[in-house]
Parts: sequence; C-alpha cells; structure tokens
Amino acid sequence: MSIIEEIAFRQNLRLILLGVGLLAAVIYGAFYCYRPQSLWKTVIKTVPMAACAGALFVSFGSSVVAFALVCSALGDFALSRNGERPFLLGLGAFSLVHIAYSWHFWTLGGGALTVSFMLPVLVALALSTEIWLSPHTGKLRWFVRFYVVLISLMGVSALALTTHALAMVGAVAFIVSDTLLAMQLFRMREESGLYPLTSVAIWGFYAAGQFLIVAGVGWQTPLF
Repeated sequence: MSIIEEIAFRQNLRLILLGVGLLAAVIYGAFYCYRPQSLWKTVIKTVPMAACAGALFVSFGSSVVAFALVCSALGDFALSRNGERPFLLGLGAFSLVHIAYSWHFWTLGGGALTVSFMLPVLVALALSTEIWLSPHTGKLRWFVRFYVVLISLMGVSALALTTHALAMVGAVAFIVSDTLLAMQLFRMREESGLYPLTSVAIWGFYAAGQFLIVAGVGWQTPLF
C-alpha cells in the first residue's frame, strides 16, 4: 500500500467511525436514554465516544482529545449502570475528560484568559450550585463540588477558542448537559413526567457537544 493509498484508507476509516458513532448516538437518544438499565443500553451508549476516539487514532488526530473520548466512553459505560459505585466511577472518568479538554483548550488558546459576557455567566452558574445543588447531594457533596470546579475550568478555557467556534459551542453544550444531569439526579423524581424528556435533552446536548469538540479541535484543521 502506497502512502497515498494509506492516507485515503485512513481518511475513509475516519469517516466510517464517525458515522458509526453518530448513528449509535442517535439510536441511543431515540430509543435507550430514557429506558431502565439493560445490556443493550450500556453497549449502545458506549459506542459513540469510543468510535470517535477510534476516528482520531486512525487519522492522527489529537491524542489529548482521543484520551478524553476514551475516558468519556468509560464514563458512559459506568453511568449506564445503577448504583453509587458506578456513579462515582463515571464522575471520576468525566473529571479526567474535563481536565484533558481544559488543557487542550488552554493550549490552543495560547494560555490566555478571554474575558467575555460568558465568563461571569460561568462563574455565576458554578456559584449557584451551592444553592440549588450542593444541599441535595448528601455524602457526595464534595465529589460534586470538585466536579463543578473542573467543568467550570473547562468552560473558562473554552472561551479562548475564538478561532475554533465549533469547539466553543460544543463546550457550552457539554456544560448544559451536565447541568441538566445534576438537576435530574439530585432534584427530580424518576416518576416525574419531565424525567424522560430530560434524559433525551441530556444526551442530545452531551453528544452534540462532544461531536462539535471533535470536529472543531480533534485535528489540526476543523472537520467541517
């Protein structure tokens, strides 16, 4: 196989893996995200981010973003299961995701803090969790607080991506997803009529956010 043929093969494989990831994300959002725990729910939920990580590996994408996606897949696997231990494992995995993205965004932004209208919004959102979230988290309070700090740092670092609009929007969508997830986990009853709709919204913002981050900063040039 010549170099040109190998490049073409890798690019085609990248598109196939991204397509598989996108299809699995749609299937999960449409049929599984609001259903009880099951083997198929776990499998379908784990595929999207794992496929995106594979797309980065085969086409020499960012190793930092690929690492974040592998951690995301592990987090998705854990959070598809019930119980406190899987929740803590998922929280730990996504903590690594936000650390990796924060580092990547900060590096791409030149290590500069960008002051915009979004900065006070992010700070206010983080501080507000002490009112509407922390009092309802019980013995998980400090774990949740630590996670809030990490995702806030990810959001602040994303503000510097002035030339990577896709990733910036993706980071905001990720934050919206985590905010909705916190509300669902700690402030909403499962029998609530809003619970299934919230599950769909959480997954929609999360998957869209991740795909936009991958498309925006997964490679040296945006995917589209």
